[in-house]
Amino acid sequence: MKKRTQLLIAGLFGLALSASAAQKPNVLFIAVDDLNHWIEPLGRHPQAKTPNIQRLADMGVTFVNAQCAVPACEPSRAAIMGGRRPWTSGCYLNRHEWKKFQQPGEGLSAQFLKAGYHVAGAGKIYHSMHYYPEEWSEYMNSKGLSLHGRGVKVDDGFLNDKIHPDLKDEDIIDWHSVDYIAERLQRDDDQPFFLACGIYKPHLAFVAPRKYYEPFPLESIQRPVTKEGDIKDLPPAALKMLSTSKHKKMLENNQWDRAIQSYLATMLYADMNIGRLLDALEKSPHKDNTIIVLWSDHGWSLGEKQRWHKFALWEEPARAPFIWVVPGLTQPGTKSTKPVDLMSVYPTLCSLAGIEKPEHVSGHDITPLLKNPNADWAYPAITTYGRGNHAVRTETHRYIRYANGDEEIYHNAKDPYEWTNQANNPEYAKLKKKLAAWLPKEEVPSPPLAPKGKKKKK
Repeated sequence: MKKRTQLLIAGLFGLALSASAAQKPNVLFIAVDDLNHWIEPLGRHPQAKTPNIQRLADMGVTFVNAQCAVPACEPSRAAIMGGRRPWTSGCYLNRHEWKKFQQPGEGLSAQFLKAGYHVAGAGKIYHSMHYYPEEWSEYMNSKGLSLHGRGVKVDDGFLNDKIHPDLKDEDIIDWHSVDYIAERLQRDDDQPFFLACGIYKPHLAFVAPRKYYEPFPLESIQRPVTKEGDIKDLPPAALKMLSTSKHKKMLENNQWDRAIQSYLATMLYADMNIGRLLDALEKSPHKDNTIIVLWSDHGWSLGEKQRWHKFALWEEPARAPFIWVVPGLTQPGTKSTKPVDLMSVYPTLCSLAGIEKPEHVSGHDITPLLKNPNADWAYPAITTYGRGNHAVRTETHRYIRYANGDEEIYHNAKDPYEWTNQANNPEYAKLKKKLAAWLPKEEVPSPPLAPKGKKKKK
């Protein structure tokens, strides 16, 4: 029945399985949850250890100024995988239930399925590991596997004193997701593949096997670079989005350093699993004909601007790791400073694979930047959080405008931590107007949020 449904989707779009599919490039698609720009290739935190992500960066192009579509899991993944920006789809926030805005057959994986690819997925690609089964050849069954670590609840949060001493690598779902995809990397047939592996860590709970904490002794932890009074020049809409109560609790309970230690540990656990994927590809017969793309759905704040979590439009929650390896196109160890957002994933993969891009897909094809990271690039990156709230990022500046008209603008080239809001500086008036021109002229309404804890069907 599933196969019949898949073929029906292909027929509806008028795309027969390609006779020349064997000549098409394979794709290894790596999505990491809540991984911020502390990774080694981006260097935002001096203590972060991500040798395998660095290994991947050494193989291809790292976009050092990549921005998420939305700084929240559900709408970010819906935008990346579905191809519609929030102001077009209506999926602005978590609990907006992405399936209400995307029909079966519209997703990225479906385009590869229609083009004759074997399409397999594991772990978190869409939100909460829900997906349309008809858009995949197969998807790993996660029943009985722990998202956070055996015996660990997401409410255990940042605290490393919640670690189970006997927690093993395989007690977390990511180990099994990588096993699933690694096994399929060894396929030795003529059918091209699209293999998607969703790594759950470093998402809360920040808990990993104890050995991943050892490189980060608590007494040596370095906190993010911050400035006293940083938030004094923020407008009311920004302060409302800021919510400093979590930061106050972290200080009162002396947990800031513990949280950083735990985040670094879970990053290292995620990096280990990425290394396992790269090892499996290296051993496979497809290593020379496989595109690799690694992305994180958004960044994460750990005390910058007295902020924790994501859900905001500043650099920490908006900037995301974004690395590409395209055989015959990208040059090893290169970087691009051009502003790109993750809406580029869908159109770029379609372009590289020679697959027709559906009409509903927005975002820009970054193939020219993969070929030449310094090529001319006319577009800024745009991040949205909630209807009417947007950030426009260029190579040098970030402009934020909220639904009520409040503004922020930062000269990131001179002020990389966004400490000085220049919105009231008349010297920036012309630039604000120029960047505001990139914002949407029309936005679909924001739907009501689903009740917390509502279970969704796969």
